[in-house]
Amino acid sequence: MKHIRSKYRKKQPALNISSKRLAMHSRGEGIDLKRKTSRIQNKVQRQKLIAKEKVIDETVKDTARAEILLTEDYGCLETEPGERTTRFRQSQIAENVDITSATKHFSLKLDFGPYYIKYTRNGRHLVLGGRKGHVAALDWVTKQLACEMNVMESVHDVSWLHIETMFAVAQKDWVYVYDNQGIELHCLKQMHKVNKMEFLPYHFLLATGSREGYLAWLDVSIGNMVNVYNAKLGCIQAMTQNPYNAVLCVGSSKGVVSMWSPNSRDPLAKMLCHKQAINALAVHPQGTLMATSCVANFVKVWDVRQLTGPVHNYQTRSPVQHLSYSDRGQLAMAMGNVVEVYRPLDNEMKPYLRHKADWTVTSLQFCPFEDVLGIGTMRGVSSLLIPGSGEANYDALEINPFQAKSQRREAEVKALLDKIQPELITLDPVAIAEVDVPSLEDKIEARKKLLYLKPKDIEFKPRRTKAKGRGGTAKVIKTKKILKDLNRREYVATIRQANVLPEVKETEKPRMKDYGVLNRFVSKTR
Repeated sequence: MKHIRSKYRKKQPALNISSKRLAMHSRGEGIDLKRKTSRIQNKVQRQKLIAKEKVIDETVKDTARAEILLTEDYGCLETEPGERTTRFRQSQIAENVDITSATKHFSLKLDFGPYYIKYTRNGRHLVLGGRKGHVAALDWVTKQLACEMNVMESVHDVSWLHIETMFAVAQKDWVYVYDNQGIELHCLKQMHKVNKMEFLPYHFLLATGSREGYLAWLDVSIGNMVNVYNAKLGCIQAMTQNPYNAVLCVGSSKGVVSMWSPNSRDPLAKMLCHKQAINALAVHPQGTLMATSCVANFVKVWDVRQLTGPVHNYQTRSPVQHLSYSDRGQLAMAMGNVVEVYRPLDNEMKPYLRHKADWTVTSLQFCPFEDVLGIGTMRGVSSLLIPGSGEANYDALEINPFQAKSQRREAEVKALLDKIQPELITLDPVAIAEVDVPSLEDKIEARKKLLYLKPKDIEFKPRRTKAKGRGGTAKVIKTKKILKDLNRREYVATIRQANVLPEVKETEKPRMKDYGVLNRFVSKTR
């Protein structure tokens, strides 16, 4: 029995991890403390840094080792040498996939277009809005309709809020909020003539861009407007959010993309992306890349972290009107009634699929966690199959596509408790966690300011009188007089040192309103 126990007590050998997997999760080169030229000579600090580096290495190994539990894999289309995947049609893809995936390919012919679509964060529900007033919300996987109505006004954009039971519709004059039964909950008259809407899930903010050039942020958790101001960009036609830092990216008619936060009336950054007006822009889900298009048939991909020259530059056959990034980094472009999907391969974006719709495409978005691209056209809505576009492994504690009603309630409460304040929206969110150490120049400037203090800025606190030993009334009075005289001298010396109070001449008598309580002390000395 002892032999069996000792056998099972042996430590199991660690799994071999390839260097490629470790490089995927690496956090960069650490501090090499073994070199003699290291500047860190303190033994205590060296030990702390060595322990920290060990923790980081173990974390990277555990993360790479945990990928074994991710059983789902990403698919893609493969062809024989010399052939291209762009020749495959949607009907051919639907015939060769399983029944469950084939049901996700459908097309709705409607008569109130052009249509705008938006998916929820978990990719389960879809809301669509037609320019002529048609609004509908449904579970597009089961094809179960939640609500359908006609608002009898023009619809310019739609957006889901923090849960799938509430969505916002940008109508002719104002923004309206409805529930999944089609009941009007709110009318936001402070958001006037809105063209584009974006919802920031971690901040509970509904951001809008209007036809008059105004940007607005509404906190939907408490119902208060965070900020509203004129961006001075004219009619806002292209706007999206950066999921990494929740900054709004707005394209202008001058080819400039500006990044906005509710904490500043001036843009945090500006990028001259094109020489012509910007038609569309999209940001990668990881917040690293941004794609822009212009009327001159060019599409450029930028690195948002560096704000430098374009990473890729493509010339298309016609102007690209709409752009969208998938979870896996695939880029969809809409040119008239043609939709092209580009896949990142060998540090380059290459054509992957091409689809020709029946009508002009007016909006498109990749469905999260699904190999599906939803497009809205002039006469309806279609769902296209794009193999390998969706994230196969999801975090159920973060976003759960199969959550029940009780799980949705718990997730809503947790999200409200973890809500991030709008003041923390910055271009570099990592800088918030850093320690702000004042420099030596700031300390010198603070000392210089003390020399120009006014008398009212100096707080005068007379010392407490405390009699010690056996002293009578005469001794207590004498002690008080000495302390008052001492306080008066210290106060006058402080003011003179700050170059605020000029020296008092012997012939002049100070007035009561100039020195207040000190008048009687100064007059007695004269």
